[in-house]
Amino acid sequence: MKTFLNLGLCLGLCLFALLAGCGPKSTSTDPAADGAPEKPRVALIMKSLANEFFSTMAKGAEQHQAEHSDQYTLVVNGIKDERDLSRQVSLVEEMVASGVDAIVIAPADSKALVPALRRAKQAGIVVINIDNQLDQDILQQEDVVIPFVGPDNLAGAKKVGDHLAKALEGSSNKVAILEGIRTSFNAQQRLLGFQAAMDEAGITIVDSQSAEWEMSKANTIASSMLSEHPDIAAILAANDSMALGAVAAVKTAGRSGEVKIVGFDNITAIQTAIREGKVLATADQHGDQLAVFGIEAALQEIKGEPVSENVETPVDLVTSQTLSTP
Repeated sequence: MKTFLNLGLCLGLCLFALLAGCGPKSTSTDPAADGAPEKPRVALIMKSLANEFFSTMAKGAEQHQAEHSDQYTLVVNGIKDERDLSRQVSLVEEMVASGVDAIVIAPADSKALVPALRRAKQAGIVVINIDNQLDQDILQQEDVVIPFVGPDNLAGAKKVGDHLAKALEGSSNKVAILEGIRTSFNAQQRLLGFQAAMDEAGITIVDSQSAEWEMSKANTIASSMLSEHPDIAAILAANDSMALGAVAAVKTAGRSGEVKIVGFDNITAIQTAIREGKVLATADQHGDQLAVFGIEAALQEIKGEPVSENVETPVDLVTSQTLSTP
């Protein structure tokens, strides 16, 4: 009998040890228990990576993460073209599902992305808006506050427009504007900046159309503008891709050197065009640092340190005088 009792006791102790061994172990599921807390994951969601401005933005963010690899990990995303809103919304939802700690986003549309970003914030994710500011009325309707980290696009466009106005003194006072996507706040602000500069100088805007940030569409529209208004003295493009489209249109029309062109973004190709005299000026909003500014704000919020609702970043006029020799 004693033998059976001892055997039963041994079996019982073994079973208890086995069950205890199957229980959760904090050391395997909680990195902090090993003195190595898990680094926050930051998702960068941009517009079209086919646009050099955003590929430059991505490289700047990746370089920053490499230099601060002990502080956070980075997930970089972009969409096929500027109008692919549904894909950008899907990217936000995918990042929420993957459990990132923060989303830094350059929205393709100032209104359409707000509901998805509200859901991200409700899931406990830090959200920082860069480049293109979200619509304040929609943010209020959705009862959500999302900090904006980026340049004053109106002021930047005004600087470019003022420089053009000085260059046009004594020539035709008629110009045309190539706008960005009209539902984007940065497109609206750049248009207002261009308009303000032209109004102050007494220069007439004879045509203003949206080329949706795209070079090929800008080429087509600019060609039509030049045909309909042969006395146009300049074209103001709300980004450099559209400015390059205008350069091609001016060349095709046989008016190279006659029609002045300005842009916005300071991509590599536009710097070359400025040096060659094909483009008069552009605005540099420091694309390689813009995402970095947003990432740093996100990391600040993750630490529990509040970020201002509007953090203004630099935007500078770029001309042949300001460009260094390559």
